[in-house]
Amino acid sequence: MTIQETIREQVTGHPVVLYMKGSPQFPMCGFSATATQLLKMAGADQVYTVDVLKDPDIREGIKNYANWPTIPQLYVKGEFVGGCDIMKEMFQTGELQKLIAGAKG
Repeated sequence: MTIQETIREQVTGHPVVLYMKGSPQFPMCGFSATATQLLKMAGADQVYTVDVLKDPDIREGIKNYANWPTIPQLYVKGEFVGGCDIMKEMFQTGELQKLIAGAKG
């Protein structure tokens, strides 16, 4: 299985997926910490997270998958949502909460 196939399997196999540096309990960068906090505040109780620091192939592959150069990256129901700044904007407008609620049901 290629890295792109692995990533596709991860993002389509879970309703909410966050590619981040570290883990929700121990984020390794401020953007990843903010992303996990935003998801929690938006009502996401089950987030599948992937620590890109543990796998250099995933770290590079995820940037190509969505053609997005930075991490964290959020996927909901198999669709790329964006990074930390986009998540912040969506949270402020209520869009993130709606998106997360839709992923639950």
